[in-house]
Amino acid sequence: MKRIKQNTLERRANILKALAHPSRLMMVDELAKGERCVCELQQLVRADMSTVSKHLTVLKRAGLVESEKRGLQVFYTLLSPCVMNFFTCVESVIAAHKEQAATVARK
Repeated sequence: MKRIKQNTLERRANILKALAHPSRLMMVDELAKGERCVCELQQLVRADMSTVSKHLTVLKRAGLVESEKRGLQVFYTLLSPCVMNFFTCVESVIAAHKEQAATVARK
């Protein structure tokens, strides 16, 4: 039982690590709107193709996105749109922290 729990925790950590970069978060946000060509994602994050490909590989290895090659272009799709629910939770934490900081500042 303990080994299963550890494996689950490691998988969770790998997903969170994959999301732990502003460019990858931006790509996931964009992919939540629908399939995108790697060239569109490159323009979005304003990075060279090599860097964008590395970010997408991290997301793919974590199981967050999948790719499909069509001719010379590669298109990416978000596999688990429910990750956006996590982002909503993160935004709630940010708002609560701001409110707490404002309360402390007023004292």
